[in-house]
Amino acid sequence: MRFFFKSSTQNSREEFPSSSMKRQRFTEPTSPFDLVSDEIIFTILDLLSSNPIDLKSFSLACKSFYSVEAKHRKLLKPLRSEHLPTVLKRYTQLAHLDFSLSPRVTDASLNIISKACNSKLRSIDLSRSKFFSATGLLSLATNCTNLVEIDLSNATELRDAAAVALAKAKNLEKLWLGRCKLITDMGIGCIAVGCTKLRFISLKWCMSIGDLGVGLIAVKCEQIRSLDLSYMQITEKCLPSILKLKHLEDLVLEGCFGIDDDCLAVIRYGCKSLRKLDVSSCPNISPSGLSSLTRATSSIQQLTLAHGSPVTLALAKSLKSLTMLQSVKLDGCVTTYDGLEAIGSCCVSLSELSLSKCVGVTDEGLSSIVKKHKDLKKLDITCCRMITDVSVSHLTNSCGGLTSLKMESCSLVSRQGFILIGRRCHLLEELDLTDNEIDNEGLRSLSRCSKLSILKLGICLNLNDEGLAHIGTSCSKLMELDLYRCVGVTDSGLLAIIHGCPDLETINIAYCRDITDVSFSSLHKCSRLKTIEARGCPLITSSGLAAAVVGCKLLRRLDLKKCCNVDDAGMISLAHFSQNLRQINLSYSSVTDVGLLSLASLSCLQHLTVLHTNRLTPSGVAAALLANSSLTKVKLHALFQALLPERLLKRLEVRGCTFEWREKIFQAELDPKCWKLQLEDVMQIVL
Repeated sequence: MRFFFKSSTQNSREEFPSSSMKRQRFTEPTSPFDLVSDEIIFTILDLLSSNPIDLKSFSLACKSFYSVEAKHRKLLKPLRSEHLPTVLKRYTQLAHLDFSLSPRVTDASLNIISKACNSKLRSIDLSRSKFFSATGLLSLATNCTNLVEIDLSNATELRDAAAVALAKAKNLEKLWLGRCKLITDMGIGCIAVGCTKLRFISLKWCMSIGDLGVGLIAVKCEQIRSLDLSYMQITEKCLPSILKLKHLEDLVLEGCFGIDDDCLAVIRYGCKSLRKLDVSSCPNISPSGLSSLTRATSSIQQLTLAHGSPVTLALAKSLKSLTMLQSVKLDGCVTTYDGLEAIGSCCVSLSELSLSKCVGVTDEGLSSIVKKHKDLKKLDITCCRMITDVSVSHLTNSCGGLTSLKMESCSLVSRQGFILIGRRCHLLEELDLTDNEIDNEGLRSLSRCSKLSILKLGICLNLNDEGLAHIGTSCSKLMELDLYRCVGVTDSGLLAIIHGCPDLETINIAYCRDITDVSFSSLHKCSRLKTIEARGCPLITSSGLAAAVVGCKLLRRLDLKKCCNVDDAGMISLAHFSQNLRQINLSYSSVTDVGLLSLASLSCLQHLTVLHTNRLTPSGVAAALLANSSLTKVKLHALFQALLPERLLKRLEVRGCTFEWREKIFQAELDPKCWKLQLEDVMQIVL
């Protein structure tokens, strides 16, 4: 990097050349910032890149910054494709385009992109987009010669013609085709022949691709490192080719019902490079078949066997050859004591274990594992309802280095067990204690875990403000806090968290019915907040909401369901201060047509839920939907489906918006005849 230093001599200017210096040879700077090189400004922009509001403020500071920011930007995440010509004209150095927030991307859009970005474009995400076809993909693949990543997940209408077009992208390295159910072996074969540099490919739920297509990928794309074949109709015919891949590190076979013990028994070639293997939800693979697979792939470090065979002694022995195994996930499996004890003995390098919702996990089985693995870092025992303080004592005594512990609904663990966790596991960063018996003393002990960034305490009915005060005082790194239905929490407890944890990004106070504007308004101090769950808090009003959102400019998700005292005044403030809001739930609120229409100024708003609000009219809803052009998903009562004009609904669907109609009993008596009269004004707008 070249830096510019102000000097009065010509020699100094020549010694440190820069674009800014060249400008000042001919013109006197009109601002001190004109003396700063573009390279230094690029460094500043790198530091601001995590906050879109800061970036926008920076670019609007002066003409020079506006120009430099345009040259610096490499990633763009558009909300609507209709503005592409103008946007691409300004940002000429884009290398990455993410359309995951834009539902409508047409062939014309892809044609514009291919001509504007051409060889500079390296990745594009179309996983949530529709309305494009093989024509647009061909333009993209032909003109963007350096394209290395493309995500086409959920493009359920694409056929083999699209795959043929994609095969023109000769430098492609990463490809997602999840749920592209109409692409067949012929199409994927074309991609295999044309895109030989592929290193990652996901074919999850590609039901029309079988052994032939997968085999072609394995034979032609020798550089494959990651392969996702989840829920595909494949058999043993393609396995030998897959296991011959010399660089394969990650293989996902989740839900592949066609693979059974007979398939695995004939394996002769092993994949020595394989590090991650997922054979979850494969009911036809027994410990015998798994043993054949693990012998051929002995270098595995992460193994997922969720929702599969019972965890018995035979299954544990099948893992004995995996001397490098560090992570085992057995979620949803039936377990036995002998099986868990054997896993503790066979998996000598275990650092991560997941037993979420496993039936049969007891103190004896879990203790036998944790006693032997003092280096365990992550443990998930969610819904292991037979676990007691005995397991917690052994766990905390042996595994003081735990960084993640998930133990939701371990209802037999007493209050003393949580005190032990706080005393002995000071390195915890993530802790899920949802639906447990923890009390204030337990939270005081857990406050010693100063590195906590995620803490979930939902449905912990023995907690109150006193316990939260301990967390707020000592856990300043907290980023996510879940207090769902913690009925003992009031303003005092929430204020303690707000004052002590300024880096909060997610807060859930749903059904904490004693929370009022006193504490809720103070959320403006948490400037990084992105998600607020406040449903079922009837004492929160529009005044509190208005005060809170002043400082929460990064807010993306807001749930105000059953906040009956939130009305139009809150929506007006929200529309003014929360320009990054993407999802909102206003069910059971006091919002009227005026408030709903004010949200149209939120250019990022995509998901809107408005159920059981008796103050909305069809004409008001119609006007709000028309005005908000960024909406992609709307939930309304089914009654509106008959009352809103069919032309309006079709127009919105063409724009990329989908509707979900709910049949629940409405709160108030409705008069459809009266509503139909109000629709006449809306029809004039539509027509």
